[in-house]
Amino acid sequence: MGRILYVILDGLADRPIPELGGRTPLEAAHKPHLDGLAQRGQQGLVVTVARGIAPESDVAVLSMLGYDPQRYHAGRGVLEALGMGLPFADGNLALRGNFATVEGRRIVDRRVGRSLTSEEARALAEAVQSEVRLEGASFAFAASIGHRCVLVLYDPATPLSAEITNTDPAYGRVGGLGVARTAAGREVEPCTPLVDTPQARRAAELVNQFTERAHAVLERHPVNERRRAEGKLPANGVLLRDASDHVPRVPSIAERFGVRFGCFVEMPVERGIARVLGMGVIPVPSAGANPSVYAAWAHQAQEALRSWEGLYAHLKGPDEPGHDGDWEGKRTVIERIDAHFFGTLLPLPDDVLVAVTADHATPCAVRAHTDDPVPLLIAGPGVAPDGCGTFGERAAAQGALGPLRGVDVLPLLVRLARP
Repeated sequence: MGRILYVILDGLADRPIPELGGRTPLEAAHKPHLDGLAQRGQQGLVVTVARGIAPESDVAVLSMLGYDPQRYHAGRGVLEALGMGLPFADGNLALRGNFATVEGRRIVDRRVGRSLTSEEARALAEAVQSEVRLEGASFAFAASIGHRCVLVLYDPATPLSAEITNTDPAYGRVGGLGVARTAAGREVEPCTPLVDTPQARRAAELVNQFTERAHAVLERHPVNERRRAEGKLPANGVLLRDASDHVPRVPSIAERFGVRFGCFVEMPVERGIARVLGMGVIPVPSAGANPSVYAAWAHQAQEALRSWEGLYAHLKGPDEPGHDGDWEGKRTVIERIDAHFFGTLLPLPDDVLVAVTADHATPCAVRAHTDDPVPLLIAGPGVAPDGCGTFGERAAAQGALGPLRGVDVLPLLVRLARP
């Protein structure tokens, strides 16, 4: 069997942009290495979860790794908690959070102007952990990267239910799956139970307690006093979403597909997914704005491919400028990944099958995840070129791979690697 390198570029797919001559950021980017792969391989378009579902990354990644999220998903919160190493057991309640800027209940900025450093966030989280008290319950609260954070609630008297609403208006639920709302409200929403049970009512009560009491601590914290003095937005609120109340029970990726996968990923949620699926987690630094980190990742990928039958890499880069509506920034990130990651990584050994795709689209015009299909590129042994040219959304629509579902991509790679 050959080896598999499976690269997901977060939020890569987009829509045509007038300022780019009607091209997408991917189509407009100077990306000779990805285009070279496309000329040697085949392309197709993937609906990552389902039409009508604009998935959050956790839902989409599970699907792109071959696991139907309707069957296996247990909420993003538990994946974030596991990725951060926070204690979690069935009956606890885990939620993903954003530090945000609020005025009363009005949301000024969901991401604190994207200027909150991880060091500032850690100081804020430590203050909340030490100063907030909940009635009859405890919690673990931790900052991860930038404006992102994780909350786990513990009630010794009552198992908590994830059947509650988000306080973050930008995300909702469809059939238990976290989905993006393209027309999000601008106020912190009260957490309410979705079912009339003591477990759900208690969970909603604790979320609302935490939200109110954390705001009081954050509002007067020295980090935010300094940020205001510097003309920056304060991180004085926490928006919570995607509750989980149990650890998902899933077969490992090795059991399911017969391939031992290692992974390197930037974000806690992807680390949590990797751990749930039994992948080997390879520690890597966050890429952030430093393009040289991508070259270090490429060297690590070359080394890891010697030890694993498959390697899954998830690069966050393109998603954030998509959320910010920054098409020029998105094109630049794609060019950096091409130059520093793929430029360092290639050429690969002859027995390595490489796939490059996205977990979802984050169109700059929408500034949110959508259900748009994403391009898929596969190159390597046994893959005859389809002649579709450069890597991009419209080329992929004409590719020999045709239309695919997200859950079908990894099984296809395993079949191709086993001629």
